[in-house]
Amino acid sequence: MWTVTIRPSTVFPMVCLGPIVMSRRPQGPVSKKLKLSEEEKKESPTKQTPAKLSANSLFGMGNPLLDISAVVDKNFLDKYTLKPNDQILAEDKHKALFDELVKLKVEYHAGGATQNSIKIAQWMIQEPHNVGTFFGCIGKDKFGEILKQKAEEAHIDAHYYEQDEEPTGSCAACITGDNRSLVANLAAANCYKKDKHLDLEENWKLVEKAKVFYIAGFFLTVSLESILKVAKHASENDKIFCLNLSAPFICQFFKDNLMQVMPYVDVLFGNETEAAAFAKEQDFETKDIKEIAKKAQALPKDNTKRQRIVVLTQGKDATVLASSDKVETFPVLKIDSKDIVDTNGAGDAFVGGFLSELVQEKPLHQCVKAAHYAANVIIRRAESKRKRLIPQWEGHIIHKQRNKE
Repeated sequence: MWTVTIRPSTVFPMVCLGPIVMSRRPQGPVSKKLKLSEEEKKESPTKQTPAKLSANSLFGMGNPLLDISAVVDKNFLDKYTLKPNDQILAEDKHKALFDELVKLKVEYHAGGATQNSIKIAQWMIQEPHNVGTFFGCIGKDKFGEILKQKAEEAHIDAHYYEQDEEPTGSCAACITGDNRSLVANLAAANCYKKDKHLDLEENWKLVEKAKVFYIAGFFLTVSLESILKVAKHASENDKIFCLNLSAPFICQFFKDNLMQVMPYVDVLFGNETEAAAFAKEQDFETKDIKEIAKKAQALPKDNTKRQRIVVLTQGKDATVLASSDKVETFPVLKIDSKDIVDTNGAGDAFVGGFLSELVQEKPLHQCVKAAHYAANVIIRRAESKRKRLIPQWEGHIIHKQRNKE
């Protein structure tokens, strides 16, 4: 079991230390529909017509976790030797924690890095439903049934490999005030099998229907062969394959797996910490994030029809995007610290927002704008209140108007 510190928005999907999106323009008043600022309203809308979306256009594969949130007290934390604000992988001493937690007043949400991003992309798109497909492994148990229900409620087309050797993976969020102590039990998420799920004809047909693919780096520790099959399919058919560096330890301890997949990567995501670790392992001999983006973009690539795009976030600092022969920066949306309600999942939301536009073949600047918007919304709301929100930003409004026409 790894005991390294990793970015929680991937293995620990309910938190973000990645793009804590603090952004370039103030949002409007808090309401069920977030209002655009006057500056946003003045911006010229893109003239490119969005691609027509159909079910299963966006494909994700990763580690599904059932997020379980409950308010606890200090005695509960002390009982399981938890810190108020921490992220750890579950050990044997934490097994009883999950049983005890579900006896409290809990909230359940479909989680895991990739599933979170697919869920947010679908939320940004709104209609049609089931644009996003998700593959992963769960157990044949109560948590698995809840996870299936929550995925359905999020309007994503989840097809899980169900096995009875390990229980469904889960992530306990033990809340005390503004603090969250996260305990992740990957369990069944580690048991995905290419030959027993991905290779099945009915499942592979869903892969063939997709035009954009996204996988978080943590899945490199689970099923490299599954990732390579999907990545090669994307490359051979001139589709878009996206990968997230996910955590420094992926770049360090799973470097060989990562670099086997890299030639097929069209869009590479990461944050500044992961970028630094990646640069060190690849002997880039630079700590400058723009240079790292350029060097990562220039790594060997299988499908030469598409130049690689590298997207690196830096917390409250500007997002760096390397494309073609240039590197651009995009300021993130500003937000007052008092307006931050819940940072859980903001990193995955950034990717989800980006993917929601990418799958519609929108320009890269529009993809970044959507990414910043989605993450900004997420940190303003507890997850239980997010599903009542309707995305209302420049791109979404334009899409809706065109659909009506």
